[in-house]
Amino acid sequence: MANIRDLKKDINYVLGEIIETAIDMEKVNPEIDKSKTAAIIDEAINAFDAFSSRIHAKGVENKRAHYRAITNDLETKGNELIAQLNVL
Repeated sequence: MANIRDLKKDINYVLGEIIETAIDMEKVNPEIDKSKTAAIIDEAINAFDAFSSRIHAKGVENKRAHYRAITNDLETKGNELIAQLNVL
């Protein structure tokens, strides 16, 4: 099982890169609707907060399954946000 520190780093890296990409897309292509990129950034920030609270949840029975579910959800959410960026 990977440790919690690595999971936190993965969350920070994945969502941070998505936010950075959205900001870079706004700079490179000024015709992009800024409200759409702002919505993607807000969704990434909300996902970061949700993942952080899930990591620190108390009373988890099976920690291994709990952290594996967080990792899988991070991958799913990351792919979803990247797909939204690709549509722009």
